[in-house]
Amino acid sequence: MRHLLKSAFVAASLIAVPATAEVVKIDAVTLAPKPVYINNPFKMFVEEVNEKFAGEVEINWRGGPEVMPPFKQAEGVRNGAVDMTYTSPSYYQGLVPTSGTMNLSFKNYAEIAATDYHERMAELHAEKDLIFLGEIPATQLNFVIYMGEKVSGLDDLKGKRIRVFPTLLPIVKALGAEPIVMAMGDIFTAMERGAIDGYMQGPLAQAKQFEGLVDTVIFPGVYRAGFPVLINKDTWGQISEDTQQRLTAFLRDDFAPRMDNIWGDAIAENIEQMKAAGFTILELPADEAARYEQMAMDAAWAVTAANAGDDVAAELRGMLDK
Repeated sequence: MRHLLKSAFVAASLIAVPATAEVVKIDAVTLAPKPVYINNPFKMFVEEVNEKFAGEVEINWRGGPEVMPPFKQAEGVRNGAVDMTYTSPSYYQGLVPTSGTMNLSFKNYAEIAATDYHERMAELHAEKDLIFLGEIPATQLNFVIYMGEKVSGLDDLKGKRIRVFPTLLPIVKALGAEPIVMAMGDIFTAMERGAIDGYMQGPLAQAKQFEGLVDTVIFPGVYRAGFPVLINKDTWGQISEDTQQRLTAFLRDDFAPRMDNIWGDAIAENIEQMKAAGFTILELPADEAARYEQMAMDAAWAVTAANAGDDVAAELRGMLDK
């Protein structure tokens, strides 16, 4: 509760627009098109908010990249082109250099929420005129490497072109490969045309789409998934302070904990689907896996320190490291 009140105070202190008793309508966009599996928790969030906060807040989920390009959504929220986004934390590191740290942990949501991490992220987003409502976590969805040709270990990745989102760029560089940043929706075409040799992505919904294009999948995955919900500062200011606090508490203390462990069965099923589709599952030996995981963290945190400063990076890493 102490953390929640602190976060609510930070958000409220930014508000210049007086609150109103009218229903506040919020236009929202997402990093992926509506049918994509990663949006399922946000769909539930919209439905629950619209029910629980009826007469106060109403979210209108307009769509995904067809409405606004994924890498521009956070800036769109900041400048008022749209009211809310559910996005990848790494898609707006140019605006908030610490946003990608949401991926940089092997802790689960409850362990992270027990620290001041979300409150600190609210402060860092506030510096860029963004309201960080919280994150919708998916700790189980870490990121694995899919390669179009057979590989037998990490050394085989040297010189290969691998699609990443920005948080993954440092680890792919550290592996000696060439990282290529692109949105999820562009991966299939790039693989089909040979523009990339592989890609990093979560462990779901790959078998059917990439059958015939992927040979080897490298496990274990690295990092964690967590999707920030950002709100425009002026839109937030139209919501009463009481509703702001209850909406923040709903996401962080009620909804998010329920979402963090819903993926286990789906992951197991999808691994079996990958095998059936002809994907070779390459499990790294324990010592190599440990080295890979440490390399992934060190490479990403070094970039965070360079972009956000050593002190901020150390502060956040202290909250996220096991």
